[in-house]
Amino acid sequence: MTKGFISTPEPSKPKAKESLPPAIDAESIQQQWQEHFAGLQDPRGRQGVEHPFLSIVMIAILAVIGGASGWEDIETYGESHEAWLSTLLSLPNGVPKADTYRRLFERMNPDALERCFLSWVQQIVETSGTQVIPIDGKTLKGSYDRNAKQSALHVVSAWSSEHRLLLGQVKVACKSNEITAIPALLKLLDISGCIITLDAMGTQKEIAREIIGYKADYVLCLKANHPTLAAEVKAWFEQAEALNFEGIEHSYEQRVESGHHRREHRQVWAVPVAVMGNLHQSDQWEGLNTIVMVKRVRTLWNKTTQQVSFYLTSLPSDAAQIGRAIRTHWGIENQLHWVLDVTWGEDHSRIRRGHGGENIALLRRLAISLLNQETSRKRSLKQKAKRASMSPDYMLTVLAAGLPT
Repeated sequence: MTKGFISTPEPSKPKAKESLPPAIDAESIQQQWQEHFAGLQDPRGRQGVEHPFLSIVMIAILAVIGGASGWEDIETYGESHEAWLSTLLSLPNGVPKADTYRRLFERMNPDALERCFLSWVQQIVETSGTQVIPIDGKTLKGSYDRNAKQSALHVVSAWSSEHRLLLGQVKVACKSNEITAIPALLKLLDISGCIITLDAMGTQKEIAREIIGYKADYVLCLKANHPTLAAEVKAWFEQAEALNFEGIEHSYEQRVESGHHRREHRQVWAVPVAVMGNLHQSDQWEGLNTIVMVKRVRTLWNKTTQQVSFYLTSLPSDAAQIGRAIRTHWGIENQLHWVLDVTWGEDHSRIRRGHGGENIALLRRLAISLLNQETSRKRSLKQKAKRASMSPDYMLTVLAAGLPT
């Protein structure tokens, strides 16, 4: 007789054993990463040195991967994981204090740190490849110093949107702008066969000439900093559109995308520059093949906006290919700059003395690139960073994902 609604439980079936992930060789991973930074020179003197140089650097890298935004955060990370870190690093006097990290990174040569970073990037690019490279600048708003009359740090970064990987960065010199920094960044990269995308600041004849010289292609945004050419291009497209492009050689693509409570309709027209006649100084743009018009109509829940943009490119007149390159350019804003501000609080960082701001900026970009390479968990970068800060095993997984297989 049954009692109430209680049923006789069925015999449980043995659960299938879950496949375990391959064991991670912590010592090998740590050794490979230290090899990348072995070329760094210790800026400290010989007296009063309590902590090994590379141990300080590696703890800082691990802490920033875990979301650390300042020297005190790095100290907290080291203290929280001291037992684990001592199995990987030489820590004869325990973990360093915040001031030790600050003094070291303020004096460390940022160019040397950049070269170490590029040695890692080169391995990833060789195995995964890269095609479209957006280049854009970002100001670290909190790095200004009013008393010292020091302006905010501005860095120009090259980003692989397909692989969510920083390819390099260059600091904009004081009293200068991105126009001088972009050529310096191009020299650091192997861009042969790639497509370089730049906003209006980088739309310069000399920069176009350098890109072509490196056997790459460009897509440059045309705006009011070239007023005569921009006005002529706008007038030509208005006339061609009035004729519905009848009898005009061109390529056309349209695309509709929806998401995040918005809908965007994009139209791309690509026209060979030879078809457009004698445009102002068009022959001075090395490799110029095509001029592009892009119309965007974005519908939000409360309003609709329209935008028309024009581009110069060395690519052939293929609206689909050029449209993809233009869309990819926004990856540097969405995948890098937005993450730096929201997850790592870069705009609020007050690290500004010596080379500290530039060095910690590079570590943040290294952290984002590394977390993007780790794909075993479908989580946001913020959640990945939190897990890495809490779990040494997951931190090793992140480090392993950044090494070539």
